[in-house]
Amino acid sequence: MMSAAAAPAGPAPAKTSAYTAPRTPFGQPDMSGFWSNATLTPLTRDRKLGARLTLTPEETAALEKDEASQVEVGNRSTDPNAPVNAPNGLELKPSFAAAGGDVGGYNRGWLDPGHTVMRVAGQPRTSILITPDGQVPARRNGTAAPANEYGGEGSRGPLGSFDNVEQRPLGERCIAFGRNVGPPMLPNGFYNNDYYIVQTPTAVVIEVEMVHDVRVVPLNAKHRTDGLRPWAGDSVGWWEGDTLVVETTNFPQAQNFNGSWKNLKITERFTRTAKDRLRYKFTVSDPDTWAQPWSGEYEFSPLHGVIYEYACHEGNYALPGILAGGLKLEHDAAAPAAK
Repeated sequence: MMSAAAAPAGPAPAKTSAYTAPRTPFGQPDMSGFWSNATLTPLTRDRKLGARLTLTPEETAALEKDEASQVEVGNRSTDPNAPVNAPNGLELKPSFAAAGGDVGGYNRGWLDPGHTVMRVAGQPRTSILITPDGQVPARRNGTAAPANEYGGEGSRGPLGSFDNVEQRPLGERCIAFGRNVGPPMLPNGFYNNDYYIVQTPTAVVIEVEMVHDVRVVPLNAKHRTDGLRPWAGDSVGWWEGDTLVVETTNFPQAQNFNGSWKNLKITERFTRTAKDRLRYKFTVSDPDTWAQPWSGEYEFSPLHGVIYEYACHEGNYALPGILAGGLKLEHDAAAPAAK
């Protein structure tokens, strides 16, 4: 189910150093409540922008005006008898069109990707990544990042991938969408980019609207040493002044990030910088994969409302049909060879 709309991520105060976050009854900086990271800003930068970290006011206005137009056109009534993907004046992003597959792309009724460019300290950013070129750094072996850049969503290939439900991608099975849950916690560009943060004296809990996952971050704890690798990794946190630092290791291979998992460490920093802003910065480190750590950042904005349960597969007969259809195709392909 879709949540209430996030507050427009308009310009945040450029000067935040004087801001003092309110305190919880037990003395921590208060960052609890409902937040959203929905944004038009992509994870990686358009290569045409080179080393530019920020957009001009004109570029920002143009992007947000175009998005407003997309929303207006997309919300018009649709002819129920129109063919799949019939022209309607709406130029769907390739990811939107592809997500619908043979039945057509998502229309606006299913989408809430964010309507504004991400501002950090009031600056409209060209990308979430803050690497020099806004790209994921090259790996030590010189190869590019895997096509499955967010981990946990890839298929295991056409043959044999329909033999068992556990061989289907995690996202298809509604188990985990690694992009939102993280770490790092990243907007998915589609919908449900919303979070609920709860603080206690001994832990911080982050409920993620997408698949209603919950991250429990114990404070001042140690990483586990029993060899188990939880779905979202093994997180521990501590306070450094007004900043909550969360360090996560022990990622499972199925939840790799850009191909890294075994020795992957992701460090997140949460800082309340204004009444309506929560700064989020993450740093990715794996000496076996990259020569040096690399980072990204954005700011959460308040959510005007609450998050709801994400009902994904309840009453959905698609997965049994996919498995049965896949097995039938494999059987038919093998039949001529058996004669």
